[in-house]
Amino acid sequence: MSREAEVRYHADQEISKSYPELLDKARQAEETLRELRAAAADEIELLAAGRAFDRALTDALRAAEAGQRATFGVKSYDDRIARRKAKATPAGSMWTAEVDRLRTLREDNRMWGIPRVPRPVPATL
Repeated sequence: MSREAEVRYHADQEISKSYPELLDKARQAEETLRELRAAAADEIELLAAGRAFDRALTDALRAAEAGQRATFGVKSYDDRIARRKAKATPAGSMWTAEVDRLRTLREDNRMWGIPRVPRPVPATL
């Protein structure tokens, strides 16, 4: 195990501590987006809410990925076999499922949750 792996492990542990807070922010951003959709808000408001939800999901996803790596252990930073073995543990599979769920949610929001605002076509002279 290298010194760099230890440093990354401790950094990931610190980042993963903020996961519950970041997940709550993502839930609040999603709730705001759903309320705006239900209220038939204009596209500009929906665009801003969709982007805010995307940022919140990205932050939560980064923290979840850090938690996943930290759960796998220090050895897994340098050894892919140790990483594969750690994924098969209950804690490793829980984090892997959570990361996959957040990625899917973020991609779904990027594809369908953020409205595309049409841009005016420049006039030709």
